Amino acid sequence: MPASTLTHPVVSGLVSDLSASSGHTAAVIAPFTGQVLHELPLSSTRDVADAFGSARLAQASWRAAGFAHRRAVLLKAHDLLLERRDGLLDILQTETGKTRGQAFEEVFEGATVTRYYAVSARSVLRTRRRRAGIPVVIKTRVSFKPKGVVGVITPWNYPIALSIMDVVPALAAGNAVVQKADNQGALSILASRRAFIDAGVPAALWAVVAGDGNEIGNAVVDASDYVCFTGSTATGTRVGERAISSLTGSSLELGGKNPLIVLDDVKPAVAAANAVYSVFSSMGQLCVSIERIYVDSAVSDEFTAAFVERTRNLKQGPALDYSTDVGSLTSAAQLERVSKHVDDAVKKGATVLAGGHARPDLGPFFYEPTVLSGVTEAMDCFAHETFGPVVAITVVGSEAEAIVAANASEFGLNASVFSGSIGRARRVADRIDAGSVNINEGYRASFSSTDAPMGGMKQSGLGRRNGAEGLLRFVEARTVAESTGLLTLPRTGAEFAKMAGLMITLLKALKAIRRR
Repeated sequence: MPASTLTHPVVSGLVSDLSASSGHTAAVIAPFTGQVLHELPLSSTRDVADAFGSARLAQASWRAAGFAHRRAVLLKAHDLLLERRDGLLDILQTETGKTRGQAFEEVFEGATVTRYYAVSARSVLRTRRRRAGIPVVIKTRVSFKPKGVVGVITPWNYPIALSIMDVVPALAAGNAVVQKADNQGALSILASRRAFIDAGVPAALWAVVAGDGNEIGNAVVDASDYVCFTGSTATGTRVGERAISSLTGSSLELGGKNPLIVLDDVKPAVAAANAVYSVFSSMGQLCVSIERIYVDSAVSDEFTAAFVERTRNLKQGPALDYSTDVGSLTSAAQLERVSKHVDDAVKKGATVLAGGHARPDLGPFFYEPTVLSGVTEAMDCFAHETFGPVVAITVVGSEAEAIVAANASEFGLNASVFSGSIGRARRVADRIDAGSVNINEGYRASFSSTDAPMGGMKQSGLGRRNGAEGLLRFVEARTVAESTGLLTLPRTGAEFAKMAGLMITLLKALKAIRRR
């Protein structure tokens, strides 16, 4: 396979959309080959400042255009994403090393989110009456004002889906966006953004910058009216601290060490097949992928055997079609991280049931999907996020033991419960400390539920994306209350003396009729 399936005009046409004038570039490597895909122009802090200045001007007109206009533009962008899906899939695979199927999941999610917020923003953000303190005498309404310019910092692993999941609701609410793209995902972001620009989103309204996180990322945080960050817990904590220092709000989707519980009433082969995808999709380079499996001893032998067999039969390789099941890690750093976790576990006594080796014969960053048993607290992969194709299977003696083990983590992003009884699975799910819990699925059930909030507990983040909650983070709620003039509220001591009894009677009456 050549270093890039993307022609030079395609690449240069996309990178020309970056706000980048520093004169410096960064080499972006194609994961399937290890060769240079392109030289990405890098932004300067001046580019960031200019982008925010232009975005603020564009935002005023975009907000004034109203919900109907924004809906029409976003729905057209939805259609363009679908029309251009093959090109988007090529770029996404070439840039990240995903399989065609897992790249398709991203484009599907991007289109779904775009449609959802296009059609729901108006109803979620319409002005509503609220119960007044003194009914009839006062009328109260709550309306919503866009934050202004939202800073979005997007990682390399899901550049299209994670980008759109933050950018589109911000736009739908009437904001502008300045987005800091990871170098490795910039082409995918720019290609999907082009669909929105062609649909009618002003270019200045959604600007994209690239460069060093400490310089460019910090500049984006400092200039934003609200910040969305997706990435590691360590970096996200620093972003949150920097934002709050100026009382800027933020939503942070951070790391996970996501557990899957296999109860004793499953069909082991079926559960194993579903669990394998939950672990190895996108080579485990997904914040919500499963890294820990706790299986009941009553079904552990059958489940583990089926899981290992299916893992060994996964077809791995570089292909821009649907012929492979798993692809490549995205970078040399990812390969090093995964190798170190597996090597450390083996050195300290873990057993490799499947995988455990790099596959340089397939490409520079390929690593076999790996299944471990006997993982202990002494091993790096026990509690720390691997973010790669590695899972530890642990046998437990009961449902209660599985729940305790699943919750014994500093993270709480995603979890899964496999059971033959939906009722039982729901009861277990209610006891798991995670922002999303999937039943008989690993992550896609919750991840694809765009109408439901997504986010983490504990060290897995703050705030929520998706659903009404994902839209409301981009607006300020504003209360406007008015006196109807039917009764003058007391202003002097004498007036209070006359009206106090009436007001007490009113309170008692409201309680009696159970009014809020």
